[in-house]
Amino acid sequence: MYTEPFVTLDNIDDKLSEWLVRVEKYTHPKPYLILKPEKCALVVVDMLHYFADPGGRVYLPSTGVIIPRIAMLLKHWRSIGGTVVYTRHCHNSSEDLGMLGRFFSDFIRCGKQESEIIPELSPLPGEKVFQKNTYDAFHNTDLDEFLRSRYVEQVLITGVLTQMCCETTARSAFVRGYEVYIPADAVTTSSEELHIGSLQNLASGFAVITGTSSICSTDCKKPCMT
Repeated sequence: MYTEPFVTLDNIDDKLSEWLVRVEKYTHPKPYLILKPEKCALVVVDMLHYFADPGGRVYLPSTGVIIPRIAMLLKHWRSIGGTVVYTRHCHNSSEDLGMLGRFFSDFIRCGKQESEIIPELSPLPGEKVFQKNTYDAFHNTDLDEFLRSRYVEQVLITGVLTQMCCETTARSAFVRGYEVYIPADAVTTSSEELHIGSLQNLASGFAVITGTSSICSTDCKKPCMT
């Protein structure tokens, strides 16, 4: 997979402002969509060694930029007792690749380090990790049932890849009746073109595109971006 380091720790805030401007023309006012952390699950999608470790076979350089942003969101969600869930994509063998096997020659092996969540974002005891083998985190998992058992009405989707697992999961959440929020600086992919295109698609009818700082300040008594 072609990858490019399209964002850095030094320019992420400028990039975020640019991305929000780029998606603005595809969206419209949403007066009834207000993020409420106590009703919103923070979903960390596939932040695995495979993608987010410099030694990973499909290392995405931009994951180094979003890791601190996701960590900030995790710190905030945990501080308010919010719902945090993770997804972990892997395959037991080439026999369970499905359509992915027709698009890609490589795959993430279950039971190997490449399929583990990176230590910087490790789940705490009691936080659920949903294993999946396709883009949609709701497909053939108990994610929907778990969220409803926690009276969750909204999802905040972070992680990788923007246009693949993040976007597919966002669309799936939308059709299940969840309000969807995407922090543009806490999701990433292999190129800026794909990243922006996905954000525009989601903004046009599926999700509210925002930023990490704005999300934290929604329910923070003191700044979260510290």
